[in-house]
Amino acid sequence: MTSLPPAPAPVRVGLVGAGPWARDMHAPMLAAGPETTLTAVWARRQQAAAALAAAHGATAVTDVDDLFASCEAVAFAVPPAVQAPLAVRAARAGRALLLDKPLGADLPAAEAVAAAVAETGVVSQMVLTKRYHPTTRAFLEQAARTPVTGARSCYLHGAFLGGEAATGWRLTEGALLDLGPHLLDLLDAAVGTIVAVEATGDPRRWIELSCRHENGAVSQASLSGAVRLPRARTRVELFGDAGELVWDSHGASHRESWPLLRAEFAAAVRAQVPGPLDAARGLHLQRLIALAQRG
Repeated sequence: MTSLPPAPAPVRVGLVGAGPWARDMHAPMLAAGPETTLTAVWARRQQAAAALAAAHGATAVTDVDDLFASCEAVAFAVPPAVQAPLAVRAARAGRALLLDKPLGADLPAAEAVAAAVAETGVVSQMVLTKRYHPTTRAFLEQAARTPVTGARSCYLHGAFLGGEAATGWRLTEGALLDLGPHLLDLLDAAVGTIVAVEATGDPRRWIELSCRHENGAVSQASLSGAVRLPRARTRVELFGDAGELVWDSHGASHRESWPLLRAEFAAAVRAQVPGPLDAARGLHLQRLIALAQRG
């Protein structure tokens, strides 16, 4: 009887951050395995780090360098202004990076992260959650076979009106920096590489993006985190002479993305070969956001 090769050891991941996104997504996803195990948690609020670590059988550390020493990879669930400098340090410590979006608070910060990844050769992966959902993968596969003349899209919710997401950098920067990477990534992947972006409106209320793609197609994106809706709405509509193709997030759960996100990250770390959603992808999206910010 032929024996199967042993499964790779779980990737030991340390988590930077202990806020709502770390609590609701990163920690349970990484601790669930089997491809990963959560080893340590560090956060500026030590009490929150201790509580999150205890809930998932990990160790709370008070020094971020101790976290780097305890793991093979570092996951980030912190504001972009905190993520970027710590990601550079983690890359220089030889740790793989599981990065939140946006890559940095501004373009120079994002460039520093991408440069550190390129210089050190560590594996990186962006947590663009929607890209790991089975329905999104199916939509993008079909979009690759569909000629597109134009597209329209939206990402709308009311989380900035109150609650745990209505804090800090999200209220200051608004939907462009928070929601923009998701929608620009989907349009770029489904329609073709975006080469120009123009913006109108206020990202703290409602902002409209007009994109021109390398293949000549044009697309539109509506973004707001300050509108009252029964549920968040994310939708991409593609139009062309072959008909209409639509992707809608209604009914989809973030949890359905976790197994593929976790498995692809662990496989990339073990193979030392990043996938397409790496820090370079995050930098591309940040450059598009910078174009929009220039007005």
